[in-house]
Amino acid sequence: MYFAALLARTEDGWEASDTELDNVETLSDLAELAREASTEDDTVLVLIEQEDAWFGVVRVDGEEDPRIYVSDAAAAARSSYGEILLTDELLGRDPGVDDVVDLDALDLDGTEDGESDDNEPDNDPDSDDDRPGTSAEAVPHSPVGDPLILDDLGVGEKELRVLDADDALNAIAEALGASEVLETVR
Repeated sequence: MYFAALLARTEDGWEASDTELDNVETLSDLAELAREASTEDDTVLVLIEQEDAWFGVVRVDGEEDPRIYVSDAAAAARSSYGEILLTDELLGRDPGVDDVVDLDALDLDGTEDGESDDNEPDNDPDSDDDRPGTSAEAVPHSPVGDPLILDDLGVGEKELRVLDADDALNAIAEALGASEVLETVR
């Protein structure tokens, strides 16, 4: 089960709104949605969680590039909402590298140069492959992004990293003094 909310900082405190992410396909779409929630160029936080699996925070300050924190990149990668947050830059990889197949590097049998053409499964327990053609290192089972995303708002790096996915958004809202407004949209 997913939950997503926008917290917009105003002169009077935080305002929360429930948000539908069904029409959001990219991080740019999400940042635009966040900017629309603010009447000024104030801070807007997009809080996303998948129950007991992962949570993410996207911070948009005016027209600046969004800042992102995801508690468990591998868990988020298995989610359509998580995939929006997990940009190539955030994961530290070159854009589109996993999506491009160099046809010149393939032998006539379809294997890459120097690669075995046997079709036996890899039973090596130390293998990095979780899925065919991907590396477990590409999406780590750990937090990614800006751990200082909420530091100036009262949630430091240490506090952010130890939050449980099942209660993280409530803890963040409480630290911001926005737990009541978040609860109204939950």
